[in-house]
Amino acid sequence: MNFQLKGKVIFFATGNIHKFNEARKVLAEYKVAVGMLRAKALEIQSDSLEEIAKTSVVDAFKRCSLPLIVEDAGLFVDALNGFPGAYAAYAYKTIGNKGLLKLMGNTEKRKAKFRSVIAYYSAELKSPICFKGEVLGEITGEERRGKRKSCFGFDPIFKPTKSNKTFAEMITEEKNRYSHRAQALRKFVEWYKKNLEENQK
Repeated sequence: MNFQLKGKVIFFATGNIHKFNEARKVLAEYKVAVGMLRAKALEIQSDSLEEIAKTSVVDAFKRCSLPLIVEDAGLFVDALNGFPGAYAAYAYKTIGNKGLLKLMGNTEKRKAKFRSVIAYYSAELKSPICFKGEVLGEITGEERRGKRKSCFGFDPIFKPTKSNKTFAEMITEEKNRYSHRAQALRKFVEWYKKNLEENQK
């Protein structure tokens, strides 16, 4: 891939401070700095997280001309035939955690997965590049926030398979060991650093 990465600073186009803090800590592990860019990117209606992320990152880039990433995530619940999926943010705004738990009822089938797509775009690229992450888990029977006063989205009702805690009960560093977003971010930053180093030779 023949392009020049300018340096170890990128921008994350998001209005969600929780997402930004998770990203900042993951990228810091690789000594890559990230700035929060509060650009209101276009979000299309689509069943594809990848298409949503690609459209958003191109739209945000047109506004700022900076190398940046956007992230789109979805919660896919088996008992609800994959709902809310790519519409997780809208579902959270409209019915929230309590609404989703009500839809689940008393079903014993609680399996679910979180998926994340990180899309990166810069002036050197012809089209965005996407990186994906996924974590398997289950929907809990009730909200579990632990001692945290503020938490993010469906985190209080999602427990990853390899943990006894919901995402909301974890501190950021612990959540980043499991989360779909952290997986996608690590794939992105490993690619980013590899290309940066190759272009600086």
